[in-house]
Amino acid sequence: MSPDSLRASREFAAVDRRLLAQRLRRALPADAVLVDDESVRPYECDGLATYRRVPLAVVLPQDEAQVQAVLRICAELGVPVVARGAGTGLSGGAMPHAQGVLMSLARLNRIVRVDPLARIAVVQPGVRNLSISEAAKPHGLYYAPDPSSQIACTIGGNVAENAGGVHCLKYGLTLHNVMRVRALSIDGEVLEFGSEALDSAGLDLLALVIGSEGMLAVVTEVTVRLLPLPQVARCVLASFASVVRAGEAVAGVISAGIIPAGMEMMDKAATAAVEEFVHAGYPLDAEAILLVESDGTPEVVEDEIALIRQVLQAHGAHDIRVSRDEAERLRFWAGRKAAFPAAGRLAADYYCMDGTIPRKRLGEMLESIAAMAQRYGLRCLNVFHAGDGNLHPLILFDAGQPGEQERAEEFGEAILRHSVELGGTVSGEHGVGVEKLGAMCAQFTEAELESFFRVKLAFDGQGLLNPGKAIPTLNRCAEYGKQHVRGDVTTHPGLPRF
Repeated sequence: MSPDSLRASREFAAVDRRLLAQRLRRALPADAVLVDDESVRPYECDGLATYRRVPLAVVLPQDEAQVQAVLRICAELGVPVVARGAGTGLSGGAMPHAQGVLMSLARLNRIVRVDPLARIAVVQPGVRNLSISEAAKPHGLYYAPDPSSQIACTIGGNVAENAGGVHCLKYGLTLHNVMRVRALSIDGEVLEFGSEALDSAGLDLLALVIGSEGMLAVVTEVTVRLLPLPQVARCVLASFASVVRAGEAVAGVISAGIIPAGMEMMDKAATAAVEEFVHAGYPLDAEAILLVESDGTPEVVEDEIALIRQVLQAHGAHDIRVSRDEAERLRFWAGRKAAFPAAGRLAADYYCMDGTIPRKRLGEMLESIAAMAQRYGLRCLNVFHAGDGNLHPLILFDAGQPGEQERAEEFGEAILRHSVELGGTVSGEHGVGVEKLGAMCAQFTEAELESFFRVKLAFDGQGLLNPGKAIPTLNRCAEYGKQHVRGDVTTHPGLPRF
């Protein structure tokens, strides 16, 4: 299908809910098809609750054959399909389509096998992230990517968003830890990306499907790489008198040739919120703290910790603590991973951003965010994957107060625009979804947007898989340009204009 045809089909024809339910119930058990308003409403949003939409129907397939049957029915009827994992996403990527089917993959939750010799695990998309490491632990192995939501988020969602975590600096994102993805096209065709071998024949499309936000295919099985559990892990907690000095210390650690297992940064407001919530032992007088972890053999860790201390002291750290045992190390990290729920205790609502910048500009960005907070009249807690420059500012607001949600969204948009200005990008691991469509216009050119659409069309010619997400249209970018004084976006006949 051409881009013009996609444009024509963007407004999907209305489908009778009763007819759709009848077709779906012939392929799935009765309890796996939800159509009444009370049953489908819990699926109206993901973790970004400011964007909500009730789907026409919700399906809960329990195997690949049922997923395939649902896709073929929807393709035949021209019904949009949005795949959903645990709903912990933070960009609106799993928000349903009002004329479509929301497909929950929660029942595809089986760990197919763990192969300790090949150091891989084959899992279905509904398996929780943490469950993989729990299953691999008896073999002395684990799965490295560890998003803060790892106790709940699923591997299918991790693949869709290319999730990271606090240890992604050394061990990489989902992309670097997945070897193979099995998926289905909108027509129900089985697709294989990658392999269990070190290489696979043909074009390398594995990196394309990881992070594609459910727009190209629906994942039904994933092969992940497992790593040996480190013999020792120790975490350094360092305090700084300014966020600028802490940002400089981050760059200093990397320039010293150290690649920590994890390196996280929190400002004073975030530290105070977390300490009150989980009592991690964080200092409350520091303007910023760094958590820097080393893992490996005892000898390597001892040498690396000594070098880390030396670098941090040279950059002005005035209080440095090293975890004395595993319990204290886990407590340090528990504080960082509790930043989001801690923010939820301080305000009725919070808005979590996800820009990425060059790590040498962390201090500059934090000062800019402080100025923005004054301008928009809202509080902001700052939490960073400091090692790779991934920002997670938490903007506090109350949607019940007139104008606050709008100011929060404008504040978030300003952070993303500034991330691009500093040489960064609008997303590090949360994805684009519906949240960052406007910000994408600030980062990508007309030609780049067209290439994105053409990739989408190559996989999903009808435009039925997760429509309206991740790629902004030129009409949207034109409006964005008017709002933000951008005049370089023009109409292009090759792109949808809906």
